[in-house]
Amino acid sequence: MKVMAHRGDSGKYPENTMLAFEKAAEAGADAIELDVQLTRDGEVVVIHDERIDRTTDGTGFVKDYTYKELAQFNAAKLHPQTAEFQRIPAFEEYCAWAKQAGIETNIEIKTGVYYYEDIERKTLDIIRRHGLEDKVMFSSFNHVSLLRIKELMPEAVCGALMGRAGIGNAGYYCRTNGFAFYHPDYEGLTREMAENCKNHGVGLNVWTVNSMEGLERLYEWGCEGIITNFPGVARGWLDSVERSGCSLPLHHQMVGRR
Repeated sequence: MKVMAHRGDSGKYPENTMLAFEKAAEAGADAIELDVQLTRDGEVVVIHDERIDRTTDGTGFVKDYTYKELAQFNAAKLHPQTAEFQRIPAFEEYCAWAKQAGIETNIEIKTGVYYYEDIERKTLDIIRRHGLEDKVMFSSFNHVSLLRIKELMPEAVCGALMGRAGIGNAGYYCRTNGFAFYHPDYEGLTREMAENCKNHGVGLNVWTVNSMEGLERLYEWGCEGIITNFPGVARGWLDSVERSGCSLPLHHQMVGRR
């Protein structure tokens, strides 16, 4: 079961920043999960929200700023104790680092609220420039974006993101549309849903798993990956399971938002 660091090591460091990505790699994450959006001048940037208000000291929409303007804001707003200043990374910068680090990346295309023009092609162009085709997968709540990715790069690995309600017969849905993975909310996932995906040859990467109970359950269900804010804790737990063949007690809890 792979450990995917949710927006980097976001339980401890400012989410979707180079610091959080570097710390996730140091903590033993197998992959980084991040989000991409487009600036006014067409640059692919790494940030979760369509607005910059929550995570930076600025205000307004990503799409209304050039990248040069966005880079002036401090993206360490939520974790001032671990970083004085972190900029919103350009996806180009991230890919250069990921190539050197040899880490995999789960790229969420953020077209669910605002549909950015040509974001899929722009993202793929950067990935190809850095030779990361075999080190990335794509996810989105907007499955039209995933179909567009598959059109532009047929060999692309895609995962259909879903909220707590999920979708009935998810395995069949994903297989029919060429999505190798289903990415459900942990809170809504049941064993029956997991088995449905397995029966259709569809893998499961589940978000956001921040408890030992969740780790144990998903490990037992044979899920391919968990997306967590605490990659170091998850890595340590999985390593201990592999060494001893048994899990840690449930009272050892990870903390943080889902």
